[in-house]
Amino acid sequence: MPLVIDLHAVDATMPALVGGKAANLGELLRAGLPVPPGFAVTTDAYRMLPATRELTGLAPDAARRALLGAPVPPEVYEAVVTAYRALGDDAPVAVRSSATAEDLPFASFAGQQDTHLNIIGADAVADAVRRCWASLWTDRAVAYRETNGIPHDSVYLAVVVQRMVRSAVSGVLFTADPVTGDRRHTVIDAAPGLGEAVVSGAVNPDHYIVEGDTVIERRTGEKRLAVRPLPGGGTEQVMVRADERPCLTDEQIRRLVALGAAVQDHYGSPQDIEWAIDADGVLHLTQARQITTLFPVPERDGFHVYFCFSLAQGLQRPITPAGRAAFREIARSVNEIVIGDPMSTGYTEAGERIFFDLTNALRDRIGRAFALRLLGLMEARSAEVLAELCDRDPRLALTHTSIRPALRRALRLARRFHAPATAARALVRPEAALRQAHRLEPRIITAARSTTARGALRDQIVPVLPALAPAVLIGYAMLALTGRIVRTEPGELQTVLRGLPHNITTEMDLALEDLADTIRADPAAARAFQNPGREAGEHAHAYRNGELPPTAQRGLAAFLDRWGHRAVAEIDIGLPRWSEDPSHIIGVIANLLRADDPAARPDAVFARARADAEAMIERLARRAGPRGPLVRFALRRTRLLAGLREYPKYLAVRVLAVVRERVAERGAQLHAEGRIDAPQDVFFLDFTEMETEDGDLRRTVARRKESYARELRRRPVPRVLLSDGTAPEAHRAPAAPGSLTGTPASAGTATAPARVITDPVGARLEPGEILVAPSTDPGWTPLFLTAGGLVMEMGGANSHGAVVAREYGIPAVVGVRGAMEAIRTGQIVTVDGGAGVVSARDCGP
Repeated sequence: MPLVIDLHAVDATMPALVGGKAANLGELLRAGLPVPPGFAVTTDAYRMLPATRELTGLAPDAARRALLGAPVPPEVYEAVVTAYRALGDDAPVAVRSSATAEDLPFASFAGQQDTHLNIIGADAVADAVRRCWASLWTDRAVAYRETNGIPHDSVYLAVVVQRMVRSAVSGVLFTADPVTGDRRHTVIDAAPGLGEAVVSGAVNPDHYIVEGDTVIERRTGEKRLAVRPLPGGGTEQVMVRADERPCLTDEQIRRLVALGAAVQDHYGSPQDIEWAIDADGVLHLTQARQITTLFPVPERDGFHVYFCFSLAQGLQRPITPAGRAAFREIARSVNEIVIGDPMSTGYTEAGERIFFDLTNALRDRIGRAFALRLLGLMEARSAEVLAELCDRDPRLALTHTSIRPALRRALRLARRFHAPATAARALVRPEAALRQAHRLEPRIITAARSTTARGALRDQIVPVLPALAPAVLIGYAMLALTGRIVRTEPGELQTVLRGLPHNITTEMDLALEDLADTIRADPAAARAFQNPGREAGEHAHAYRNGELPPTAQRGLAAFLDRWGHRAVAEIDIGLPRWSEDPSHIIGVIANLLRADDPAARPDAVFARARADAEAMIERLARRAGPRGPLVRFALRRTRLLAGLREYPKYLAVRVLAVVRERVAERGAQLHAEGRIDAPQDVFFLDFTEMETEDGDLRRTVARRKESYARELRRRPVPRVLLSDGTAPEAHRAPAAPGSLTGTPASAGTATAPARVITDPVGARLEPGEILVAPSTDPGWTPLFLTAGGLVMEMGGANSHGAVVAREYGIPAVVGVRGAMEAIRTGQIVTVDGGAGVVSARDCGP
């Protein structure tokens, strides 16, 4: 049980004994890098404190006081003094905390425990060690552990004691840009004196960005404060005259870049490094840890542009391993049908999210036009980012300009799926096209249930889109034709899309309102749902046990029988459907029961939206003069067919629900065989793993759960990601002060308190509030029933949230960069859905 260990004897395998910081420093010292000598006071010494046995259950301040008041055990004191004297008589040292949960790949714990600089004398060093032990229980350290899901009783503290560097200049270095994520850049901040001034943010340092051998940005700071050692020990902060001269020479910058590269090469990942240069010009490495905030980049050679499909579908959260495995099967089907190559590399994953590699498409004239037009409708902010990137990045110069390959592919697909005939039938006989579309559901579900999970994913999902897309495209083509025939004002064509019939998601939401009306009419059922002391989860438990009032029990059962395959984040088969956990739907019903304004009822709103659309058709027809009949014909076709837009995804989700059932059955088998701890653990496996007939899968599941939990905490997620790690949106100009801009999605204005919601499950939205969300899928739309307006960070004019907002007649702005951070719950917000502007007091990125 060593109490003290020399850093030369420490390596990266020893964080449980010496903590993360000391393990890193010892590893770097053994690698021949210029780390100052020193030793670590181990976690065994910390455990010897009698006070540590009494910390469980204490408040942080009480735990801290207990450790500060505890004497250093004699054997620990003797070991520390002996090791300290080996560094030299009264050597000035830095005494730094090194927790076992520190400098981790997913959480740096930077600055969460204490550091004491320029400590001189054996007694002072022993006292500084005790103060480091106590700092494990500072409020900030406790909060950081709770945020990162690290149990307090699993963390112990070691202490690093190192010879002080008498710094002439010091600072921090990142081997990748921590703001943009660019892995090509080294970023250096530097200031005279000890590095504490730079690390703590107390000084405005010099700032350098280096690419290769070139300093591409050099900004000198005022450097008005310096931290300097005192002769008898300790440090002082000194205000100095502003000095705009750079404190690093080009040669020193080159040496720092080389040091950063060496550390990164050693660890194989971008590093956050603290360094110091002494009065003799010698460079010292005082700390290194992985940069934990960078979004991971797919491991592919060369330059690539990745689009985040997960985020475009409304998922900030990661997708479970089983969910991603399902999408890999779907991607193979897409590649085989569209490209003819099931192994095409367009699909990829990063940060446990789904991305698509758009590089080749953006270098192709037709591919670029198609991608930007499609994203312009579905996720306008991403389209803008990509368009700007294409304009300014020579790596995306067009290399394929012929339309022939795209035309041949389009003709082949059109023939295979009879697209021309489907489009013509929809134009001439739209009611027949609608009937044919709705006949697909039972056929597809029957087919999905008669094959394997993989077979259902490959054969039943992808063909849905070409079977239905021609009818939807005819509807929107008629809308575009109207825009050519008659002059329109902004928002007028959007009004035609309000209250569309045949929208499957709208039908679901109106069915939910009918259920709320049924419950409202039964006093016993209404009282049960409006009980403020009862949570949605308790109602769900009562429903599963058949204990709700009969009206509510029957009504909810009927609703879930029809719509229970849906869910929030429903594209992920790893997440439960409403039929499994109806808590979200029960919470929405409670919201609806609180709405007492008849004019705000969804059916009334929908009726008004439908009347507005019909009135707009007549207005545009009259404006068209002799072409009025053609305008009426075109827009009536739009209203009949455009509502089918939601249907392909609805059918895909129906198939995904069947696949989830199959996977759950396999999970029950694996659990019965003792190969996983719980049936639901199967969703942390891919198909190959869950199909294997032998082997214990529990360690794989545990590792995946830990990674998934880390990714759940990640913010933000980039819409567009480059292979060098850059998120291009980080370079975009901010909105004007006092407002946020986005894509107009549903005309009209609304002023009301904002409600910022990251997850709709269990969310409460008061009638009339402005819903502010990252994005939405159909699982969110029940909240639209009481929303007064909508603001989304993601989405385009034809994204799901925009379509539903138009149908409900609520103003909406989508693709609003920074909305989740700039807008606060309760803040009064004005949404101008026609201009695409969101205004609020103190609202700004």
